[in-house]
Amino acid sequence: MAEQGLQTDFSDKLLVWYDANARELPWRMKTPDPYKTWLSEIMLQQTTVAAVKDYFLKFVSLWPTIDDLAAAATEDVMRAWAGLGYYARARNLHACAKIVAGELDGFFPASMEELQKLPGIGPYTSAAIAAIAFDIPAAAIDGNVDRVISRYYAIEEPLPQSKPRIRTEATKLVPQKRSGDFAQALMDLGATICTPKSPSCDICPLTDECSGRIRGMATALPRKAKKEKLPSRFGHIYWIENSKGEVLVRTRANKGLLGGMTEFPSSDWLRAKRPEFEAPFESEWKKQSSLVEHTFTHFHLELTVWKTRNDSTQLACRFVGREQLSDEALPSVMRKVIGVVLD
Repeated sequence: MAEQGLQTDFSDKLLVWYDANARELPWRMKTPDPYKTWLSEIMLQQTTVAAVKDYFLKFVSLWPTIDDLAAAATEDVMRAWAGLGYYARARNLHACAKIVAGELDGFFPASMEELQKLPGIGPYTSAAIAAIAFDIPAAAIDGNVDRVISRYYAIEEPLPQSKPRIRTEATKLVPQKRSGDFAQALMDLGATICTPKSPSCDICPLTDECSGRIRGMATALPRKAKKEKLPSRFGHIYWIENSKGEVLVRTRANKGLLGGMTEFPSSDWLRAKRPEFEAPFESEWKKQSSLVEHTFTHFHLELTVWKTRNDSTQLACRFVGREQLSDEALPSVMRKVIGVVLD
């Protein structure tokens, strides 16, 4: 009974706070739309709310329903996603839309188990969709929730080892009613009050029972295991203009890193620096003064940028006008190349 009392006290206080302080977000509505809930949750994976808002609004403007998105060309979906990163999410998003619109007659399944059978939907995303879209009691645990629960229970074991306990404790707290609001309330609390640095404990609705605050260790939690230094890769990338001022680009293979995205031609990205420039064809090449540096999940990339003017190449590429580059599905690393050449 004591555990039940803790659950009720925690959820009641949190929901009262949420009713007065919930963030206004474009995917939140009184009657949740499973399509918009799913779309926002896929976009929010490893990305901030601030970065996602405009992309979400663009997607629902272009494709208001799951059927619209399913019918879209893959290139258009990748183009609309460009700059949001982690591009496998966009490929899975489109694949999932096709399954839901086709095999499932336009309806998302409500259970976590069935949701996880769809492309791009894992444990967290399935729990978030189930709770928010269908009000099913499920613990949706993102980085914000990791932080709130770690501090509330003063969990000193570092992440990711502490995740099983965090899940156990969070699951106990989920109420049977208003589960969707509870999930969003926890996320909002972590995003606005229980922040990584300088949490506002004095106005937190859970401050009286928070073990981390009581023990004076809230800002030190959650502890994180020391990350290993990422390996580096190196390469050359080529900015090739023709006499019309058009720029040479190509589309990457659909699978793998940056699959289906547009890129400028480049050498292979290798673990060792190449001491000499390897030209893809004979031309007058000019080395740009700045390098392009970009960090992916598993490695850091350093590219040397070379520029030339040439109307005829043997590369399997296509020329596009500079003004059309913004319409291409260029990932962030390629946008950095534009910055080096044109700034």
